[in-house]
Amino acid sequence: MIVNQWIPAAHRGDAIGDNARMMRDLFRFWGHESEIYSLTVDTDLASEIRYWSDPGARQGDITIFHFAVPSPMTRVFGTLPGARVLLYHNVTPAHFFAPFDIGISRFVAEGRRELATLAGRTDLALGVSDYNRQELVSLGFGRTGVFPIVVDTARLTTAPPVPSLELLLKDGLANILFVGRIAPNKMIEDHIRLAEHYKRHVDIYYRFIFVGNYNAVPEYYATIRALIAEYRMLPDRFWFTGPVPDRELAAYYRHAHAYVSLSEHEGFCVPLVEAMAMDVPVLAYAAAAVPETLGGAGVAFAPKDLEMAAEILGALVYDEPLRRQVIAGQQRRLSAFHIDTLAPRLQSLLAEVA
Repeated sequence: MIVNQWIPAAHRGDAIGDNARMMRDLFRFWGHESEIYSLTVDTDLASEIRYWSDPGARQGDITIFHFAVPSPMTRVFGTLPGARVLLYHNVTPAHFFAPFDIGISRFVAEGRRELATLAGRTDLALGVSDYNRQELVSLGFGRTGVFPIVVDTARLTTAPPVPSLELLLKDGLANILFVGRIAPNKMIEDHIRLAEHYKRHVDIYYRFIFVGNYNAVPEYYATIRALIAEYRMLPDRFWFTGPVPDRELAAYYRHAHAYVSLSEHEGFCVPLVEAMAMDVPVLAYAAAAVPETLGGAGVAFAPKDLEMAAEILGALVYDEPLRRQVIAGQQRRLSAFHIDTLAPRLQSLLAEVA
């Protein structure tokens, strides 16, 4: 049987692409022919990802379409002769971007419109979380299910050290980590407000580190920088690193005292799983799919009381018995995302549509 996957773009370190490659390896292990097709392919992935223009992209007995952005793939996917499986990674609602970039706002709005056109044209529609699945149901998709993202945590847990960076991170400040794009739905402004509460009521020896692309929405990033200046906070206590290679990302996780998510829209949130794998206690606002991904692990809170969150953050940083308890809970939760746990579910889903 031929089991193909379509992804909009092939980048190393991208959660969707990494997930697709791990799934492909499973399909091949089970004896199926399996390829990944993408509209764009990074040079270092050219040997293992094929371009979507390849005729083989339309010849799968089963095609799994990883949907996250609008693209020409959407229209063609709905006409394929083989079994069609949609795997929905979520599209951020347009209202988050509207105040900062009308172009991105229109782009994501188009993504949601395209998604709706596939209702009734798939054999199975999966969400990477039940939060996503419920959105599919609301759009009229009939046969739905959940298949979480397979997260390649080994690329972090086995990464070699980066001595020069790790020396900087071991200077006595508490490292509060966030990983992801600097985008409006991530509510980075609330991280700055949290830092102000933390500084006033908990500890002055802190550093907030943001690992991820900060050029995606330039006006939003400028707003964040302006807020730091407005609070008259020390600029060197806020690191915006941009994208980093895996070994540097692993170093940031290794030396993080806590991981914080204050996002108000997540379809899954891969960094939560990465933080759990790296034994970093998680503090997260309980919005969208975040509580589902944590599954009772970490510390999830609502409503968004940042003064209270600062006190909890201080406890996670300095209360060793609490840290050990939270980390132990996170380690138990990790088993839900292990490849050995997810493989039988994936095999069952394939059998359903084969």
